[in-house]
Formats: sequence, structure tokens, C-alpha cells
Amino acid sequence: MLSLTVKRMARPRSDLDSAFPEGDDRLILPRPLRRIVRFLVSLASGRIYIPAHTGTVSALVFLGLTGLYGMSLGGHTETVAQATTTAAGFAIEDVKVSGNAATSEIEILQLLGLDGTTSLVALDVDAARQKIAALPWVESVEVRKVYPKTIEVKLKERQAYAIWQHGQELSLIERNGAVIAPLRDNKFSTLPLVVGRDAEKAAESIERDFANWPDIRGRVKAFVWVSGRRWDLHMDNGIVVKLPEEDVDQALARLAKLQKEQSLLERDIAAVDLRLEDRTTVQLAPDAVERRQELVEQRAKDLKKAEQNI
Repeated sequence: MLSLTVKRMARPRSDLDSAFPEGDDRLILPRPLRRIVRFLVSLASGRIYIPAHTGTVSALVFLGLTGLYGMSLGGHTETVAQATTTAAGFAIEDVKVSGNAATSEIEILQLLGLDGTTSLVALDVDAARQKIAALPWVESVEVRKVYPKTIEVKLKERQAYAIWQHGQELSLIERNGAVIAPLRDNKFSTLPLVVGRDAEKAAESIERDFANWPDIRGRVKAFVWVSGRRWDLHMDNGIVVKLPEEDVDQALARLAKLQKEQSLLERDIAAVDLRLEDRTTVQLAPDAVERRQELVEQRAKDLKKAEQNI
């Protein structure tokens, strides 16, 4: 009968095998540990070349990483970054602001917190944008770094449409009625003055209602919103014109006609009531009422005297 003979091929001896001769009762290590042991044996035997100064470089890297970790824990990372980049020539020296008419450049500089040593590299553009956008007049803002030493700030400001008087307060408002800021100076004195509760919300209608009557609008000192429904016009000479809730254009046409034909707004009157479509009511001024009463009484005396002489 045939017999098979199997011969085992000899396995090449490794460094690990030489460390543990045949016949020894060796401890079988897990595969990952075998690689580590082989590396250490090769390192000890000089088979692995390590460049000069590797230990020094490794120590420096370790110390550097340790320092960065310590700065991070202590909250000094930004300070160190500021000092480092400033020393490298990135200190902010110029801030260019454009698009600002009501917003002060000083306010912007204060919000940016520049002190002469602030680094352009370390500046948080998003945080700066949010701070500037919170200013009353700013509608939108763009903040951009221009290396090596410049910041560009481009603003789009809100537009003042009217002055709103509520109680004793005066505020500038936009066309949609949104409040911009308190009125602080006289440079907006040419804007229309709207008075009363919710008058700021109704102010947008002024431009539409008076588009065809610029002469009348030019003489209005204040637009007073009455009962949340209609306007009273306080003219520059003290006369009050009461407009209707609807058909404002037709009422203003009547007023313009009376002014042209009779100079109504130049008369000694206190108010003109245009609320009724079919009639116009005129209220005399107090002095005019007294003078008229005196004239009526004098006329009655004259008539009575004339009758006695007949």
C-alpha cells in the first residue's frame, strides 16, 4: 500500500523567535503585542534608524501641545493669538466706513474694540457684524478684512419718513411705522409730524393722500390721528382742517377750491370741517366771534336809533 509522508517546511526564524529559543515554554502574545515586541527588539538591535535630534523635536512638540492645551483650559488662546499675529505685522491700523449718514464712526470703532494692538487675523468678523447691526440706524452691514491692516465696514441705513409724537416723546419712524430712534436734533425738522396713538402705523397714507395737493401739504404743521380712523390737519397759521375717514382726495379738492376762490385759510377762522360730503362747516376764531357779536349788537343799536328818529 502507498503511504503519504508530509514534511513541514521550516519557518524562518524571526527576532521574536531568537528571543525565545525552541523548546522553551513561551507565552503566546496577542497579535498587536507581537508587533510592538518585534519593533522594540529591532530598535534594541539597531536595525531601525532614528534620525538625529528626534528626541529633542519630539520633546518640543510635546511641550508645545501641552502649552496649547493649557492656554485652551485657561482661556488665553485668543490673547496669545492676538499678541503673536500683531507682532507679525497684522495689527489693525485703518478702518474704512461707508454708507453712514446718521451712524457715527466713533460708535463703530467702540463696538469693534480696537486699541492699537488688535490683530486683523484674530478679529471675529461675525461678532463685529452682529454688534454693528444692533445700532438703531443700521439696516444691514458688511464687515470685511483687507490684509494686512485694514477693515472695511459697509452700512445700509434705515430711512426716516416722519416724526411721531406719542405723549411727550418724539421718535423718528420709517415708512412702515417702525421706530428708528428718538429725535435728538433739528436736522429732521422738515419731515411730517404725526401725532397720536397708532399714528405711526397710519403715516404711510399721508404720501398717497396728499400726492395731488402739495400746496396744502406744505402748510400742514402736524397730522393728528383721531380715533384711529382719520386725520386732523393743524395748519401753519393755527387753523384745524378736519378730514373725513374716506374720500380724502375729494375733501382736499373742496378745500383747494375754497382756498383759490375765497382764500379760506387766510380768514380769521379756527377750523374747517370737511367730514360731510355735501357741506363744509367753518368755525370762526374766538376773537372773530367776539368781533362779530360786537358788530351785530352795534348794528341792532343803529337800527333802533334810526327807528326812533323816524
